[in-house]
Amino acid sequence: MSVAKQLKPEEMMSGVNSVKISKKTSVKNLPNLPLSSIWMISFGFLGVQMAFSLQSSNMGRIFQTIGADPTKLGFFFILPPLAGLVVQPLVGYLSDRTWIPKLGRRIPYLIIGAIVAVIVMCLLPNAGSFGFSSIAALTFGAVTILFMDLSSNVAMQPFKMMVGDMVNEEQKSFAYSIQSFLANSGAVLASVFPFVLTILGVANTSPKGTVPPSVVISFYVGAIILIICSLFTVFKVREYSPAEFAGYHGITKNAKKERTNSFKLLRNAPKVFWAVTLVQFFCWMGFQYLWTYGTGAVASNVWHTAEPSSSGYQTAGNWFGILSAVQSIAAVVWSLVLSRVPKEKGKLGYALSLLLGGIGFGSVFFFHNQWVLIFSFILIGISWAGMNTFPFTMVTNAISGENMGRYLGLFNGSICLPQIAASCLSFVLFPAVGASLPAMILISGVFLVIGALSVSTIKETHAE
Repeated sequence: MSVAKQLKPEEMMSGVNSVKISKKTSVKNLPNLPLSSIWMISFGFLGVQMAFSLQSSNMGRIFQTIGADPTKLGFFFILPPLAGLVVQPLVGYLSDRTWIPKLGRRIPYLIIGAIVAVIVMCLLPNAGSFGFSSIAALTFGAVTILFMDLSSNVAMQPFKMMVGDMVNEEQKSFAYSIQSFLANSGAVLASVFPFVLTILGVANTSPKGTVPPSVVISFYVGAIILIICSLFTVFKVREYSPAEFAGYHGITKNAKKERTNSFKLLRNAPKVFWAVTLVQFFCWMGFQYLWTYGTGAVASNVWHTAEPSSSGYQTAGNWFGILSAVQSIAAVVWSLVLSRVPKEKGKLGYALSLLLGGIGFGSVFFFHNQWVLIFSFILIGISWAGMNTFPFTMVTNAISGENMGRYLGLFNGSICLPQIAASCLSFVLFPAVGASLPAMILISGVFLVIGALSVSTIKETHAE
């Protein structure tokens, strides 16, 4: 691969020119990257994950505050994964065929997604503040959350794709662990914002039908940090040119001319793609119920209230944010542990992470003390780290660089489809468990345990 041998360090990354790249390469001839380069590839992920965490930890709280019936919450949680199901394969397909000088292949989509995400992050928490009726406010909120998830997905996918594009197999597990570390660090910041702002004197209650200022300002701060973090990646990372990319990934001119539709790609996907998808299905169903019913479950078990406008419910909302931060901190620590797990022990680390998470979910149903719940969310954070480390490593190792973006976009279906399935199933399960919010979190625990058992179906392979 003459292109790979001739590539100079300064041609690969701006901002890290003083660091020399090791001549040692992987089977695919991708060079070993300096640690600083791997960090810069993923740094913007911190900001994007803040947006997702603000959304996931406050979405149930926001919609119930502006008037949503708890039995109908599933409707609002269908839209975000539905958006991701459509947009991520599209971003993968288009970015595989995009090259803009001085910007690259994936970064243009990061820029567009970040800009739109900032706009909708400022609109969403104000859904109940524009004088709309309850139905109109809920409709506005639903449309806004749809666009927020669309834009966040557009901004997020480039980071995962750049790791697949630029990092060799030897460093890939480490790179996704760093990405998980940054993502969870962003999640910690996002989750504690309402709690900290309340301590600083910002109001945590508001007139019925409107979202408290502590939540609104949190979204504003998150939007600012999203832009700042994304700019680090935009200005510090230089993607491989089409010629360099083709050389590293063994793509011939004839291969470039071939047009393969998504159905053919799925039909030819390696078995590990489908095995990991099976595991993902159960895991993401579990987390969907946490995001949908988590605040209400904590309010019910600890503060013994189901009234969204009450101070007890809003306090529970803040505490759920703290628990989400605990989850993220545990995930940060565990992701660093997982980065040291030998490749041959990856499946064991994956299964153990999910099993511990299942125990954590199940314990939420039984614990009625706010401090004891910290233990539950530490275990949940361990499973979250496993879900963000192993799947993408296993899948990207098994596919070639030619359709990397499209495969990762299609693989996102293993995240979106289970969330849609969980939301639809909630209309049956929620009444079946007596409309008990804590019971829905117990069901999440069952899903995580099934996911842990499903890891045994994975047989890792590597692309030639």
